[in-house]
This record gives sequence, structure tokens and C-alpha cells, in this order.
Amino acid sequence: MTKKHKIIFQYLFMFLFLSILTSSNSQELKSITYHGEDFFILEGTKIPDSLKENKYDRLPLSYKEIVRKPVWELSKASAGMSIRFLSNSTSISVKWTVLNNNKMNHMAETGVKGVDLYFNKMGHWQYLNTARPSAIENEYMLIKNMSDEMREYKMYLPLYDGVKSIEIGIDSNSVIERPLKKNHRPIIFYGTSITQGGCASRPGMAHTNIISRKLNIDCINFGFSGNGKMEQPINDLISEFNPLFYVIECLPNMTAEQVTNSTIPLVKTIQEKRPNTPIIFVENFLYESLALDKKEEALINEKNTALKTEYMKMVKGGVKNIFYINSENATGDDHEGTVDGVHFTDLGFIRYADFLIDKFVQFGLISK
Repeated sequence: MTKKHKIIFQYLFMFLFLSILTSSNSQELKSITYHGEDFFILEGTKIPDSLKENKYDRLPLSYKEIVRKPVWELSKASAGMSIRFLSNSTSISVKWTVLNNNKMNHMAETGVKGVDLYFNKMGHWQYLNTARPSAIENEYMLIKNMSDEMREYKMYLPLYDGVKSIEIGIDSNSVIERPLKKNHRPIIFYGTSITQGGCASRPGMAHTNIISRKLNIDCINFGFSGNGKMEQPINDLISEFNPLFYVIECLPNMTAEQVTNSTIPLVKTIQEKRPNTPIIFVENFLYESLALDKKEEALINEKNTALKTEYMKMVKGGVKNIFYINSENATGDDHEGTVDGVHFTDLGFIRYADFLIDKFVQFGLISK
């Protein structure tokens, strides 16, 4: 057999193999029955569906003309949201339609617009699989060959794309049920692209989702990529909720002047309605370039100094329930926690989540 014939044979074999896999998956999906929003509960939001343009939005429709256009568009991404359900099916599939079919050159598409599946294993959420997106409309079998016992499942929704609709697929002879809602107070995060989940490889690895699983507390994600700036409309909105505490991690999107002008107004807005609710400020993360880029180092230090100055003003003025986090070593000390020197990898997110949880414990806001 000539070299040319060998190459042709290899391509033919690969084509046949992939055709068999596709055919097999198609046959399995044909035996699945899909169920919509009446059969699961949505978590990671406290805004009623009736006030939204779409169930999976992060801001009320009334804010469309109040916030800047980039903030509104980013609010259409379902970052931090998950759906929870019970089923005795031997397989779990998902069918979902995304809003924009977004792509990014430094973030996996599974994180941008994929769906993660976890199950409750004796009180702890264990990862099972990720539904890989391929287009606007997607269908994926996440797990099969299970025993037919009733289990609790959680699906994390896309971080950097919106969800138009999502349905859960189960065996046609199985059942799916809505679980009871949790009445625990959530943690509210307000921040930047990192808060939104950039650049986690899959939705479950954003730090708000990791913290939610580890603490069994709902976390609400108000991360707006490039646009987390302590702006008054968002300050007003988050003050309407009644969380355990607030985590403000906006500095990467702000200038030192903006920090000086916006920090105290944010606290005043929240404390007018939530005087006893703790507010945690997180310094600007120390980017990897700071090791050699002295101009960037000066800018970050300037912002962190501005935040610390405003914080100390409030402390000296008698403001209670405010906390400050120095971000040094937030993702470890080996400088291996980012994808581009700024945005976190999964390793960075795990380390940052643990870093924050330790701070929450130190502040006496939670117990491990």
C-alpha cells in the first residue's frame, strides 16, 4: 500500500468511526423526553421572572434604560445561575439555546456557553460532565447507564452568553421533580470580568459557583466584564436584596479617581437600607506583569491605596460592618493561576474561592 493510499484509508476510517459515534448518540437522544422550567428551580438570582425580559437575565427589564448599554448587554449572560432538579432517570441530557453564540480567544467555549452537571453526593456537589456547545441550539447527553434511583442534580448555566431556553432530558419512563427552594440568605458579588467567570473552562468553576457549592449558600453574580465600576444603578439594585453580606471586587475596571469618588457612595446606598449587612471590599488583583511592568504596578498600587484610604475614612468615621481584603497571594504564590496574567484559570478560581472563604471565616461572617 502506498503512502497516499494509507492516508486515504486513515481518513476513511476516522470518518466511519465518527459517523458511528454520531449515529449512536442520535439514537440515544431520540429516546429522551425533555422537560422545561416547570420541572426545575432557578438559583443564583433573586429577581422575579415577571420583572425580567428573559428568565435567565441578571437585571430587571426596568434597568434597560437606566444602566449603560454595555452593562445591560452583559446582564443578559447567565453567569452564576444554575438550575436544580430531582430525577430517577438512568440518563440526563440537556437541550439549550444561547443568545449570541459568543466566542473568546482566551476562554474555552464550554465556559462561555456550555452547561455543567453536578449531583448531590451525601450533601456535597460532585461534578459529572459538561455539555459542549456547538451552535445557537444545542443538545447533549451528559450521563447515562446510571441506576434508576432518585438523585438531586444541579446544572450551571453559561458564563459569557445568555440562555434563551433550557430543557432537561430524561428517560421517557422516568420522573423529574422540582426540589424545595432554599430560604437561606445569599451572598451578593459585584465586580468585573473575573467575577463574571473569565476565564473558567466551564461554568461550575467560576469562584461564585465554587463558593456556593462549598458553603451551600446561593451566590448572586453581578459581574460585568470591563464594566464593574460601583455604579449607582447597580448599587441601588443590590441594596434592595437582603444578603448575608456583599463582596465588592470592582477595582480592575476602575481608575483611582473613580475609586475615590464611588466607594463611600456605594456604602451609603447599601447601608441606608441594609445598615447591618456586612460589605467586603477586595483590592485590585496583583497582575503577573507587575513583576516587571513598573507603570502597571504603579497604577494598581494607586487604586489599592485609594480604596484603603476611603475604607479608613469610613472606619474612622464610625461606619460599621465594612471589611477590607488585601489581595496578595489571592491565587497562590507560584504565579500559575491565570490564563493571560489577569483572568483566572480553574486553578486560579479554586485558589481564589478558598482565599475568600478563609477571609469570610476570619471576619466571623460564616463558619466552616
